[in-house]
Amino acid sequence: MDEDEFDCGDIDYESPADAAPDPQDNLLLQLVSLQKASGCWELDATLADVFGKTEDELTNQKPAQVDGSVWATLLALIWLYGCKIEQQVEWQFVAMKAASWIGSQKVGDLSQCVCVGNVLLGCHVTKETLGI
Repeated sequence: MDEDEFDCGDIDYESPADAAPDPQDNLLLQLVSLQKASGCWELDATLADVFGKTEDELTNQKPAQVDGSVWATLLALIWLYGCKIEQQVEWQFVAMKAASWIGSQKVGDLSQCVCVGNVLLGCHVTKETLGI
């Protein structure tokens, strides 16, 4: 054998790239990548896909007094706390930035918005849990 070669023998090595990715982890990564620098999310079809919904489903349930970005950001927070709590260490700073952004917006009844969002996403989180 020359010095550029080595024999691994019978070692069964599976590259991390060969392992099938967990689709749920991909959803978390997709959600995080959609967050704007300001801390909000936009209400669009890509975000709806993360939640397993259509853009129309998200839009039709949006409370009238709430801006689309506020609604999208509330839904993202609800989804994180309701569906991804076991991975909180991975997204906690994303959520803090989102909660801070929501706090800077003029929003009517946040509790009602959280309630509607919970029903839409099948979650059970409180406004206080979301940090807003």
